[in-house]
Amino acid sequence: RRGRGGPIPGRTRLGFPLRYDIAIIGAGAAGLAAAIFAGAAAAAGSAARIVLLDGAKKPGAKILVSGGGRCNVTHREVRPEDFNGGPQPLIRGVLRAFDHRDTLRWMAGLGVALKLESTGKYFPVSDKARTVLEALLRRVGELGVELRAGEKVVEIDRRDSHFEFRHSLEGETGGDSWFDLQLAGGGVLGARRVIVATGGMALPKSGSDGAGLEWMRRLGHGIIPAVPALCPLVLADEQPSAAAARVRELAGVTVDARLALVEENGRRLGETTDSLLFTHFGLSGPAAMNLSRHWARARDAAPATPPVLALGHPSLPTEERADAWLREQAAAHPRLAVGACLRRLWPERLALLLAGEAADTALNGLTRMRRRALAGALAGLRLRVAGPRGWAFAETTAGGVDLREVDIRTMQSRKAPGLYLCGEILDVDGRIGGFNFQWAWSTGYLAGRGAAASLRG
Repeated sequence: RRGRGGPIPGRTRLGFPLRYDIAIIGAGAAGLAAAIFAGAAAAAGSAARIVLLDGAKKPGAKILVSGGGRCNVTHREVRPEDFNGGPQPLIRGVLRAFDHRDTLRWMAGLGVALKLESTGKYFPVSDKARTVLEALLRRVGELGVELRAGEKVVEIDRRDSHFEFRHSLEGETGGDSWFDLQLAGGGVLGARRVIVATGGMALPKSGSDGAGLEWMRRLGHGIIPAVPALCPLVLADEQPSAAAARVRELAGVTVDARLALVEENGRRLGETTDSLLFTHFGLSGPAAMNLSRHWARARDAAPATPPVLALGHPSLPTEERADAWLREQAAAHPRLAVGACLRRLWPERLALLLAGEAADTALNGLTRMRRRALAGALAGLRLRVAGPRGWAFAETTAGGVDLREVDIRTMQSRKAPGLYLCGEILDVDGRIGGFNFQWAWSTGYLAGRGAAASLRG
């Protein structure tokens, strides 16, 4: 590229777009994986010119902030049940092609030493996400993939091959695919194959602005509406009980809790038991974040009656079981104060909040009505949610391109041949624990190899 007075960026001296065999849009986890596997497959066959484009001057921002800056690359066990969105059989097919064991071997080959933690999560031994990012970028360079950082694509145009292909690098190519990539600076890049790894809408400061979803819509794809996933939840100002109204006072407290999503009629839409963090705005931590996409989906389906959360102790799954536990405690320790009793289950601040005015009352002094009310709070304190905290705080996107519109053997679009999709742009989102990175690696593997193989074919 030349400065002022030179050719338009992205165009040759003759005025035709720069031509590539494969162009990958987005240098996040999925895009970097696709570039590496496309480059490796091309190197094993005929030479191919591959370019990796990213709008950010420093790619990989989401990798760097993931896992608290440590990058949870995968999990000890990865199953289709760990994901939401697309049909489970299709998700299973993608994961089978490149599973978590393949990821471990691949990372070792990249020089990234990993460690398995008690939670089942794999992290780099260095505890630094940059270790993973630098290894990926280094391999991209070794394979001769051209990285063009700070080069934002603003549109994809699928062209008539009979005209466009007369100027391809390899001469006339008949009925093959061809795409023009319009750049923010006004230039154009041409590519025989395009891999779209632009992500969804989560963490927009990283470049995930939803543009890729709009491109796919214009190219004929059905788009499942996007909602924030793995996102903290903001509690509503008005709550169904005095205890629920004071939950924000617990900011900073972390507990292992059972959290359920419940409709007004009592039907449970989802449940998880995991770590829960109380915050000044509401709830965070894996328990709340794993349920955020389900809350958002339920709210969109019935805006007038969004579901509530039921916060309960893991050992007390029902009000009956909680009531029985209180009666057992009263029989064994009749003079024990309610607040002291609840501290056997919860940290002091939460215990006293649930006990309320009865905190100093002896267990044997509780009326049946007050004991049953306390049992209900122990088994499932109802909390009204205002909504997810927003895209800026979401770790991933629920929604995107319908997985049924992609050939999962290669990740090629069924609507636009020559176009491949991978990562978060697809309607698949995993729970916390390295599952979304595994989806990025698996789909990047299939898309990169699929695009490279189609050139030879």
